[in-house]
Amino acid sequence: MGKAIEITDSNFDEIINSDKPVLIDFWAEWCGPCKMIGPVVEELAADYEGRAVIGKMDVDINNIIPSKFGIRSIPTLLLIKNGEVVEKQVGVTSKSALAQKIEAHL
Repeated sequence: MGKAIEITDSNFDEIINSDKPVLIDFWAEWCGPCKMIGPVVEELAADYEGRAVIGKMDVDINNIIPSKFGIRSIPTLLLIKNGEVVEKQVGVTSKSALAQKIEAHL
């Protein structure tokens, strides 16, 4: 079963060079709403295995990429296609809303 991959400052460029859409969940351990969206992100990783790349980036450990994208509040989810941000979701949302965003870019 698919699982969200850990995205870091060092592997970010390699991961977003995918020909598939890449959903990144910017989160932190201390963030309550992040804990609510975490299981949804894991479910999406299983649902879209092989069709999209689903990952999580801990903003407490990584600061280069979150700064580059101006991530100020978490959770923030970015959907990147061909190296460009095509969708942005700040705050908790439903699995179906995120799935729609992914589907639009498959």
